[in-house]
Amino acid sequence: MSKLSSQRLAGSPRLGVALRAVVAVFGGYALAAAATAALALWLPMARADAVLTGTLLSFLIYTGAVLWAFGTRSVARAWGGILIPAALCAALAWLGGA
Repeated sequence: MSKLSSQRLAGSPRLGVALRAVVAVFGGYALAAAATAALALWLPMARADAVLTGTLLSFLIYTGAVLWAFGTRSVARAWGGILIPAALCAALAWLGGA
C-alpha cells in the first residue's frame, strides 16, 4: 500500500465508524457484564434482588455505552470512556468476590 493511500485510510471516516462500532459492541458488552457483576455483589439487598437489579441495569449501561461510543469527539475518548469504567467495575467485582 502506498504512503498516500495509508494516510487516507488513517483519516478515513469509515475507519472511525468501524472502530466506534467495535468499541460500542465489545466494549459496551464488557462494561455491562462487569457492572452487572459488581452491582450483584455490592448492592445492599438480598442476593437474588441484587442480581436482578444489576441485570436490569445492564441494559441501560449497554445502551449508554453505545451512545457514548458514537457521541464522543474522538475514537480514543470512546475507547477510554468505556474501557476505563469497565476495568473499574471488574476490579470492584473482583474485590467483592474475595
